Amino acid sequence: MAIKTIIEPFKIKAVEPIRVTTRAEREARIREASYNVFLLHARDVLIDLLTDSGTGAMSVDQWAAVMQGDESYAGSRSFYRFEESVKRLFPFKHVIPAHQGRAAERILFAVTCKPGDIVPNNTHFDTTRANIEYRGAKAVDLPCRESHDTATPHPFKGNMDVEALENLLEHEGADKVPLVMLTVTNNSGGGQPVSMANGLAVAEVCRRHGVPLYIDACRFAENAYFIKHREREFAEMSVADIARELMSHADGCTMSAKKDGLANIGGFLATNDDDLARQEKELLILTEGYPTYGGLAGRDLEAIAVGLEEVVQEDYLQYRIVSTGYLGRHISGEGVPIVQPPGGHAIYIDAGAFLPHLHPLEYPGIALAVELYREAGIRAVEIGSVMFAQRDPETGEEQPAEKELVRLAIPRRVYTQSHIDYVVEGILEVWKRREQIGGYRIVYQAPFLRHFTARFEPLGARA
Repeated sequence: MAIKTIIEPFKIKAVEPIRVTTRAEREARIREASYNVFLLHARDVLIDLLTDSGTGAMSVDQWAAVMQGDESYAGSRSFYRFEESVKRLFPFKHVIPAHQGRAAERILFAVTCKPGDIVPNNTHFDTTRANIEYRGAKAVDLPCRESHDTATPHPFKGNMDVEALENLLEHEGADKVPLVMLTVTNNSGGGQPVSMANGLAVAEVCRRHGVPLYIDACRFAENAYFIKHREREFAEMSVADIARELMSHADGCTMSAKKDGLANIGGFLATNDDDLARQEKELLILTEGYPTYGGLAGRDLEAIAVGLEEVVQEDYLQYRIVSTGYLGRHISGEGVPIVQPPGGHAIYIDAGAFLPHLHPLEYPGIALAVELYREAGIRAVEIGSVMFAQRDPETGEEQPAEKELVRLAIPRRVYTQSHIDYVVEGILEVWKRREQIGGYRIVYQAPFLRHFTARFEPLGARA
């Protein structure tokens, strides 16, 4: 009988110590951080699941490539290696490097959006939404119907509602929609994948209405792996071929290489539109750097080039998806409500269902994130009404987000199974005393992306 245990497909060659803190220390640190886990010092965090963006471990081949970085200002050979690696997976005419994904988003929306425009997405993530709204445009989420039920599994909860997209384009007019975006995997929707069938359906609607389709490709390899294992007709295709097939139906993409680029910094913007690429490169020069480095060092371009080759290796992806699912299954098996099924890069706890006694504007996601840190030194992130609440334009009142989630994002190639077992134990300890956890109020917030810097104070524990 074949061995069924899925192991980490790598050996550990260097280690970084992590500091074990006491509960009393953590109580003091979270209070000093005004109950915002973003404001904690990393040295005071034991297991850091705040984000999988730029927090992964690079391979020996990536570190070797770093030493080959060509730091020439213009025409660096590292750029051409990077460009070649990108085009093997993303068959677009123009590849424009940027220091990370949000920089690519800013350039794309600065060139394409004007006040009053509408940009649909399956679900916009925070920086995408903020960059659209900063231009005076409106970011509209069109998640599939299945995504609204967090507890019921569906193989492709990340899909866009194609009928809703069709209705929006017909009602608003294609001239008000500069582009449609499709985020793979759907981060705000629970790390859920988008099917190839849905991607092709969205592309067909866009073509028919003459609207460009852009893919937010941060986790393209994880999404392609799910397609391979959940859409029968792609079972025999490689992950790389599936990724190319999906991208071939789009007009361009943005990507943070800090996710499925397996790098600590970097990203890019790609397009088939010559005129758009010219405008984007001009803005890039103004704000990021010359088009053959785009705010990155040559060594960063080299690391991304290798990372894009490694991320589509199926033994890596199998380990990645299985290890994430391991966390989800072990906590949900004890009753902890999560977005089902487990996603690719993270587990999303349904904080609203975990803490049903808290009103959404008592911020159950913040309350749960604080308790996970207090209990076990685990840093997670709220994806709920702090991150995504909207204000009523007439009354100014805050409208809660649809879901109150806490994301446990697992850095790539960083933690072992024993670390995840520790996380499971910490979550279950908080679950046991969930009824005693109180809510929070905001005492400071910024006008954009408030969750990064907001400060909170507790409302008081519930009896």
